[in-house]
Amino acid sequence: MPKRSGMDISGAFGQVLREARKANKLSQEQLAELSGMHVNHISFIERAKTSPSLQAMQQIALALNAPLSELIFQAERKAEADKTSSR
Repeated sequence: MPKRSGMDISGAFGQVLREARKANKLSQEQLAELSGMHVNHISFIERAKTSPSLQAMQQIALALNAPLSELIFQAERKAEADKTSSR
């Protein structure tokens, strides 16, 4: 399978997470505390160094008081827009 250019869904989710965290005026440490996760895990997700599990995404969404489906939808849109702009 050929490698696609542009951002993948993990990178897009990381960007959406960072934007949502900042919109809620939370540091990575605060989000980690609210979600019951380690700050390094939040950092790795934001930088697309790891892909979060569905459980981790749900914990993050609850901590951000945002529907998980909306975070995923935004990530899909961002990845698709990046793929289109990199053609």
